[in-house]
Amino acid sequence: MTATVTAELREQALAEGFDLVGVAAAGPARTGAALERWLAAGMHGEMGYLARSRHLRGDPATLLPGCRSVVAVAMSYRGSQPDSGSFDPADGRVWVSRYAWGRDYHRVLKRRLVRLGRWLAERVPGTSWRACVDTAPVLEREWAARAGLGWIGKNTMLLHRRFGSELFLGLLLTDAELEPSAPRAEHCGRCTACLDACPTGAFPEPRVLDARRCIAYLTVEHRSAIPPELEPRVGSMVAGCDICQEVCPWTRRALADIHPEFAPAASRMRPPLAELEAMSEEAYRAWRQGSPLGRIAYPQFRRNLAAARRNLEATL
Repeated sequence: MTATVTAELREQALAEGFDLVGVAAAGPARTGAALERWLAAGMHGEMGYLARSRHLRGDPATLLPGCRSVVAVAMSYRGSQPDSGSFDPADGRVWVSRYAWGRDYHRVLKRRLVRLGRWLAERVPGTSWRACVDTAPVLEREWAARAGLGWIGKNTMLLHRRFGSELFLGLLLTDAELEPSAPRAEHCGRCTACLDACPTGAFPEPRVLDARRCIAYLTVEHRSAIPPELEPRVGSMVAGCDICQEVCPWTRRALADIHPEFAPAASRMRPPLAELEAMSEEAYRAWRQGSPLGRIAYPQFRRNLAAARRNLEATL
């Protein structure tokens, strides 16, 4: 019965449009101690919510009492457009991370996970479930790896041999007993391309990210001024950063342009800096509407644009 339901669940998830699906037996997180060390070192920067929710992240049963299985899913957002390093920084354009080019992945994945949860509840009456996409206090990458979706690369991202690391992840917590998937072997080997390419040296060691030095954190989560010693290294990034993923051999040859939902909106793919600088707050809200850029408030965005302007002028 368990194997049959699990196989049917997998087929249903693929029919919903997910590229990867796997199952892990629920239980305490294996990276809980590493999370505590990371928080104690202050590497979370201004993301205080990570510390406040640490007790919830230790076990999915804190989010869904009686949780027995974690269903992990993934959708690729890899596109065939040139990477950030392919552009001349003096062309007057800036970089918005690929994850924000298309529709808001939170909504896309959440709706499909909810349908999957409802299907499971119909298939196994009495089943409880909870859909989680990014904002819930759960360690998505650990559970995705435990469910066999890939392995954790040296840049802390989940990696898959066919899809690379540009993946949106989602979890379906359930008290149904499902058959766990086999884990995947690691395939990073001796490669350190992601670590070597980081402009700010945000990786003190493999699989450890110091968010305080990460461009994605500095432009999205960080509310204070960008540290002067790091600002020149931010370059033309105004919303996120893709460098450590773009240089990964697995990501560079990954399948691309799979989902039209994540096809780039012309206004967010390499937009001219001058056009963004001319935006009022109302115009900025319209520009980011439907994207996952809601965490960047207008004052933050103006700060990022000012940094990009100074960096651009320094190259001329």
